[in-house]
Amino acid sequence: MNIDRLSIRSRPRGWPLMHQNWGKLLFMHWPISAELLRPLIPQELEIDTFDDAAWIGIVPFTMWGIRASFLPSIPGTSAFHELNVRTYVHYQGVPGVWFFSLDAASRLAVWGARRFYHLPYFNAEMDLRQNGNTIAYSSQRIDALTYGEFFRAERTGFPADFNVHRFRDVERAELKVNWTIAEPLPPSKPDSLAFFLTERYCLYSLSRGQIYRSRIFHEPWPLRNATLSSPQSQSALSSTMIESLGMSQLPGDPVLHYAESIAVDIWPLRKV
Repeated sequence: MNIDRLSIRSRPRGWPLMHQNWGKLLFMHWPISAELLRPLIPQELEIDTFDDAAWIGIVPFTMWGIRASFLPSIPGTSAFHELNVRTYVHYQGVPGVWFFSLDAASRLAVWGARRFYHLPYFNAEMDLRQNGNTIAYSSQRIDALTYGEFFRAERTGFPADFNVHRFRDVERAELKVNWTIAEPLPPSKPDSLAFFLTERYCLYSLSRGQIYRSRIFHEPWPLRNATLSSPQSQSALSSTMIESLGMSQLPGDPVLHYAESIAVDIWPLRKV
């Protein structure tokens, strides 16, 4: 199927529902077999691949200036840290993101995203500290809900081998990562891996067997290189985010990209 990765970057018609700023953002990606992901993704969505490999990402960042269109920010709800685990899919040739989890340090944001965007948000305790070009980020999920339980009522939308019981004894979702920001990268070319992993302009969700899509608009990512850094003999990366999905830890080092900040507009969900 022909996948149009360029026209989706244009600004959608109408008014966005929300404005946000994302920053201190680290993309960590690993190649993975599409067969391992297939039972976890709604059957109407096709897994997007680069050089015949699917990819799974862990993306820690912080958010601020969060507000509805035409309204000011609400104190206490306009800034918090967030962490997502994601892969890439397409629906009838329109590429986007499928989220396995979104951990956030805001109970109101978790409630709202579950209720209005049908996304698997989870409550977490999170911390971000920066010293020069080095950032230390940590997250610990405090929500007992799992990915399987979140989508328990949606089993008809998933492949037949989607099994909520695989999530019963999974690791608690935690992340500790330290990285050092490096030099800026040139703009990503449409046929590059960096473009495939980062230039995504819609998200997909599922509710009552129906696939939904939300458009997102921002300027191209101002990417920089990054390296994992080990403070005081500690591990630079300690994570059970992927294990919390009932999968094994992925081998090898992740592909890293960093972005200092970007302004984002988000449109309402629409049935596809």
